[in-house]
Amino acid sequence: MSEEEVRQVSEALDAVERIVDPEARVRAKSRIMAEQVRRNPAWSAERSALIRDLWDEGNGLSYREIATRLDIKLSTVQDVFRGYKGSGAHRPKTGEGAS
Repeated sequence: MSEEEVRQVSEALDAVERIVDPEARVRAKSRIMAEQVRRNPAWSAERSALIRDLWDEGNGLSYREIATRLDIKLSTVQDVFRGYKGSGAHRPKTGEGAS
């Protein structure tokens, strides 16, 4: 996706936020959120697969290099290798659950 396509999606979301009628705005937002929930598992799986490919069993890019290249947080890259898939708000503290 080009920067132009990202900008277009962002502008479309901005347009939803400008819907004057609160009920129409909330209906539109609800449909968009439901669509994103539907897409999240596949998008997440694709991102995880690419992260693992770029790492290449330790022979490829470093975690930091992957994060920079994909414009994502280092913790997102680390979470792929930890098998963590939840939100950051529910991420276990360091040492929690460790045996």
